[in-house]
Amino acid sequence: MDPFVRRFIRSSLVWLGVGVTLGVVMAVHPAALAFRPAHLHANLLGFVSMMIFGVAYHVMPRFTGRPLHSPRAAALHLWVANLGLAGMVSGFILRVYRWGPGAALLGAGGVLAATGAFLFIYNIWRTVEPVQSRPGALPTR
Repeated sequence: MDPFVRRFIRSSLVWLGVGVTLGVVMAVHPAALAFRPAHLHANLLGFVSMMIFGVAYHVMPRFTGRPLHSPRAAALHLWVANLGLAGMVSGFILRVYRWGPGAALLGAGGVLAATGAFLFIYNIWRTVEPVQSRPGALPTR
């Protein structure tokens, strides 16, 4: 298993822990319901998406019989996506107390998270496209 795959899976478990913790805090302290967007993003973009990214990076090359288009892009995706999501979750929480800085952090985190998603789309797209449609590829039967 590639190191970035293992790290995506581990980061998804960390985000699950963050999301569950925020959920418990909201259950115990109803005033913390203002953190609901942070809780949702930690669970959906954190746990669910990071797990999907890790599993897809592991299985898609095996399904296609070809190597991943760019392991370097996948490793970059790991960092960009996690930093972006950390910014988003922190921004959602900070925005409750300080709107301006929280909104700025949320926006920056959103741009990073989206950049990571587009890296994933590009990398998987190039991995699964037929070889003959790649520029410079030799035709196959």
